[in-house]
Amino acid sequence: MSELWKKPAAEIAQLVRLGAVSAVEVTRDALARLDAVNPAINAVVQFMPEEALATAEAVDEAVARGDRLPPLVGVPVTVKVNVDQKGFATTNGLRLQKDLVASEDNPVVANLRAAGAVIIGRTNTPAFSIRWFCRNSLHGHTKNPQNPAITPGGSSGGGAAATAAGIGCIGHGTDIGGSVRYPAYACGIHGLRPTLGRVPAVNFTAPDRHIGGQLMAVSGQLARTIADVRLGFESMAAQDLRDPWWVPVPAVLPEQPKRAALTVAPEGMKVDPAVETALRDAAQRLADAGWQVDEVECPPFREPALLQATLWLAEFRRGAADAVRKEADPDASFVYEQMVRLCPEPDMNGILDALQRRATLTRDWQMFLDQYPVLLCPVSGELPFPDLLDVESPEAFDRAMEAQLTQVGLPLMGLPGLTVSTGMTDGNIPVGVQLIGGRYREDTLLAAGEVIEAGGVPALPVDPAAG
Repeated sequence: MSELWKKPAAEIAQLVRLGAVSAVEVTRDALARLDAVNPAINAVVQFMPEEALATAEAVDEAVARGDRLPPLVGVPVTVKVNVDQKGFATTNGLRLQKDLVASEDNPVVANLRAAGAVIIGRTNTPAFSIRWFCRNSLHGHTKNPQNPAITPGGSSGGGAAATAAGIGCIGHGTDIGGSVRYPAYACGIHGLRPTLGRVPAVNFTAPDRHIGGQLMAVSGQLARTIADVRLGFESMAAQDLRDPWWVPVPAVLPEQPKRAALTVAPEGMKVDPAVETALRDAAQRLADAGWQVDEVECPPFREPALLQATLWLAEFRRGAADAVRKEADPDASFVYEQMVRLCPEPDMNGILDALQRRATLTRDWQMFLDQYPVLLCPVSGELPFPDLLDVESPEAFDRAMEAQLTQVGLPLMGLPGLTVSTGMTDGNIPVGVQLIGGRYREDTLLAAGEVIEAGGVPALPVDPAAG
């Protein structure tokens, strides 16, 4: 069976389960696709063909024995280079960490393996995973397969670019300020930022995350279909008590009403006409499917965005500022300078005030999302940025920060967010929408996402566009 790389994860798993194809066939096809298109986009930066084929052989042996088969059996996936995978360096895009080889799998990786997935490569991220763009001095520059003139997003730009180009069915990503949601938007695919605590994760190369990371960073899923996002999420969310933040959630939750809020321009943020068109089109798709959609103002993003930066940057100053200087990555150094400029260093009272306000803001959002189980809002105020816009000048950096208000503001409350790709603009630039839900209600977001997806999405996967 040819071109297996085009098929979604659910179909591949079913074919392997039925014996219609072998996991080795699937893996060889996926590795061939990687070899064919990755040179043009530099999405995968750590390779493991022998390990992938050995895993696939073990899957085929399990099929032959008649073992009970897990949900991602034989499905090719990618993992971001900022999480531990045994035998590989957890580089986080840093020359300083090129020899930081993990001796134990992060729970995310362990759960993917337990679900039967075949990891075919590790994907790029900017240095320190701190940008919505994807270039570093160790692994180089990742390009958007849809259009090399625009960013593939970041920090999970490698995972999104790989998934859009057919390198694996599901890409792993991380999100503390939009690093799953924005790359999905930029590459024309879907991406889920789960609720804090839903997907267990810890790097044993550096097990004690700073408090901002503990409260706001999550691992999420990138895929070409909402069904595959769901499959990846359910697989990655399996119990692993090594992450003390992991939360057991019942498999079946009470059904929520089909009610959504539409906020086109939260707190008056500037929104591109193409983004507004996508939002109103998505709202109509929901309404046509029987959803009640009310256009209302949502709770604030601007204050949560400032507090997110306050908590994250306070500890980044303490723990990573020296590393920024030592790494001397030009992009990371410039971005860090701009972040420091925009976010004055808080004292102890400032940190405590931020944590206190986090509880109040989370309460406000939870009450709103009880009334409206889904909020439909921009992923970004702009279409995907010209590549490397953020390092052009301080003014360009400020422009990017303002457009990303909904990306930065959401993580403070630990809420789930889903990017749903909806189409392409005339300039061959993807566009999509963001759905936000209450804690642990990824099921409602995915249900709404499927309705929007059914109304039309970009054709995927794509061959990388010529530069």
